[in-house]
Amino acid sequence: MVFKTQIMDEAAVERSLVRIAHQIIEKNDGIENVCLLGIRTRGVPLSERLAENIRRIEGKSLEVGKLDITLYRDDLSQIADVPVMEGSEVPFSVEGKTVVLVDDVIYTTRTARAAMEAVIALGRPAKIQLFALINRGHAEFPIKPDFVGKNIPTSTNEVVAVRLKETDGETAVLLYEK
Repeated sequence: MVFKTQIMDEAAVERSLVRIAHQIIEKNDGIENVCLLGIRTRGVPLSERLAENIRRIEGKSLEVGKLDITLYRDDLSQIADVPVMEGSEVPFSVEGKTVVLVDDVIYTTRTARAAMEAVIALGRPAKIQLFALINRGHAEFPIKPDFVGKNIPTSTNEVVAVRLKETDGETAVLLYEK
């Protein structure tokens, strides 16, 4: 892969997360009955950062969980002979709640579809909303994020790499050519 450009630096990512925290609060008339589920891997630290921003704004904490969608993927056999599962950690009920799924990049929407199935397997939420730090287009299902950090139209021969301090040692969004 060949590096093309940096799309967002750490400050831009943080500004987006603060803006999205406000949008989540506004769209849901507060945070009553709202929870965040970070889609493993990078959705987890993003959901934790969003929850912290919401706590600063509202003075209340949200429930935050970790969602492993491995078994719900429709391309499981293409990924690996033996898929690696980290497991979901959702220590609360999603029943009747507004669940905000948090992911780093939305591309084909297949991850979002799998995440919705994983949530429904946990219970019957009142609503499911979707946040993606980057929306790069190319949806294959009629799924659209409710909250987007940045829309980046890309070609299919480009790769968007979200790097987060918690998982990669730095925070940035980078664009590469395959």
